[in-house]
Amino acid sequence: MRYLLLGVLVSVVLTGCTDKQEAVAPDISAGRTIAEANCVGCHGLDGRGAAPGIPHLAAQVSEYLLASLHDYQEGTRTHAALRDLTEAMSDADIRNVVGYYASLPPVKDTTMKETQETALSPFEKGKARAAVCASCHGEGGHSKVPGTPSLAGQQPLYFVAAVRAYLDGSRSISTMEATLRGLSNLDMQNMALYYASQTPIQRDPPAFGDAVAGEPLTARCGGCHGAGGVSHDAATPSLAGQDAQYLVSAIKAYRDRTTRHVDVMLVGSSDKQIEDIAAFYAVQKPKAAQDKPISAQELAKKCDRCHDPAVENPAMAVPKIGGQNKDYLLMALRAYRDGKRESSMMHNMSLPYSDTLIESVASWYASQPAR
Repeated sequence: MRYLLLGVLVSVVLTGCTDKQEAVAPDISAGRTIAEANCVGCHGLDGRGAAPGIPHLAAQVSEYLLASLHDYQEGTRTHAALRDLTEAMSDADIRNVVGYYASLPPVKDTTMKETQETALSPFEKGKARAAVCASCHGEGGHSKVPGTPSLAGQQPLYFVAAVRAYLDGSRSISTMEATLRGLSNLDMQNMALYYASQTPIQRDPPAFGDAVAGEPLTARCGGCHGAGGVSHDAATPSLAGQDAQYLVSAIKAYRDRTTRHVDVMLVGSSDKQIEDIAAFYAVQKPKAAQDKPISAQELAKKCDRCHDPAVENPAMAVPKIGGQNKDYLLMALRAYRDGKRESSMMHNMSLPYSDTLIESVASWYASQPAR
């Protein structure tokens, strides 16, 4: 499951299709009067969002603002205050207040430098956070310590689930608990993406077990862990190229239900059979769960196909997002992903993606100058 790379996650972020209507010039002065009476508490007279999560409206694409206000008016976008406000507005009122805000100069974000410093890709953030793991799991997750698993190339959702299991005590290794304590959810996801993108190294045969005898014993394993132990499910670990001693101890723990709880894991298998299975998987050719790391700038390039302010798109009401409030971008992207904002295109595109990828793209666009 390649849920990691954003690709075109935000290529139509905040997008709303709208029918082209006969152009009627707005009355900017009347729009300012409406803004003074109704909008300044949240958006100010200068079009700046008054608090985190409130979007900047200054210099925004007028077609997008028109479509958004009509959506609030009709209830297809949910915001109680805006629904009440727009219900009392005529089409002329909406056109005029939109014209006023669209006519303003772009907002200059005083926090842009701070945002730029956080606009790193999750891979970069994950690499920095994973430094604490290198003493046991090796640089880049390539373990050379017998009995210690390699993390390079591992499936990301499995990695996050394993970290949480150590933190909540359902897996218990004291050094792991101390090392991982204090990690946020974003930290875990960043580390998961970093390790998933590292190319694992194929191992030499272990000193125990018979890989040839172990192959037929893996028939029950392949349905979840993939042929040869290369998983295609982000929540299921890859076993190919893993440390054989670690595999033995992990499989026995599942079989004996001592520290892990999966009822179907090789119940009834002998120690010799488990060693043969581990020997087979240890020498299989591993593969990274994720393609090469990608920078935040590269993630955003494909979004610019629609959101580049220098490119007009007459068929769609596409907003400018450079210099937009980061918290608003986060809220909007998550709302599309979670189906809380109506756009089947955006929902389908954003559904597979993690909070850390959304955070990375939101940070990047918030750090760009508004135009």
